[in-house]
Amino acid sequence: MLDLPRIKAISLDLDDTLWPVLPTIERAEKVLHDWLVERAPMSAALFSSPQALQEIRDHMKASRPELKHDLGAIRRESIRLALYRAGENPLLADEAFEVFFAERQRVTLFDDARPALEFLSARFPLVCISNGNADVGRVGLASFFRAAVSAREFGVGKPDPRIFHAAAGALDVNVAQVLHVGDDATLDALGALNAGMQAAWMNRSEQMWPHQVEPHLTLASLDELCALFR
Repeated sequence: MLDLPRIKAISLDLDDTLWPVLPTIERAEKVLHDWLVERAPMSAALFSSPQALQEIRDHMKASRPELKHDLGAIRRESIRLALYRAGENPLLADEAFEVFFAERQRVTLFDDARPALEFLSARFPLVCISNGNADVGRVGLASFFRAAVSAREFGVGKPDPRIFHAAAGALDVNVAQVLHVGDDATLDALGALNAGMQAAWMNRSEQMWPHQVEPHLTLASLDELCALFR
């Protein structure tokens, strides 16, 4: 049961909480592929093969474990490796990644996301916590957040309690005073619970809760969260 008076701040996940991420990634990958077809066609052919692409990414993760929390760097260096293997210019990797990354920031918000951010940010300090590489500034939502904490910059990702503690610290509140809202049952909800936060599980697709410990709240939309504070 949610303890409303205890909530002094709210942390939010980004991908699949504020916008659907799969269509965004698929579109960005197509834009990248079209760019490679024009400038590095042999690498584009490599990226057209799911098996070859998976092998490149697996190789990169194994050979560069220091990048495991930086999805953008893994993708950029995977592009560089594909260019090298294809006998094309590896120096194109930075420009190619920026083509992907710019398109990755063009998200389509869930209908309830912007109204909820407007409502909640007028009442609480907000912080976003993400394991991905969305940039709230480039997405156009920075004005709603007092702080942003990412696994890429922090060096540790959800569900590690330290990233939740860092988010609370960024707002200068106790971790127990934060309500975390996110779609992933393990990374977001269970991670927040284990860190000492209250947890609201954003369950837009009517999934079954997979853990023994229950979240404080299950939501089908952000409208339901806002209704609690009206």
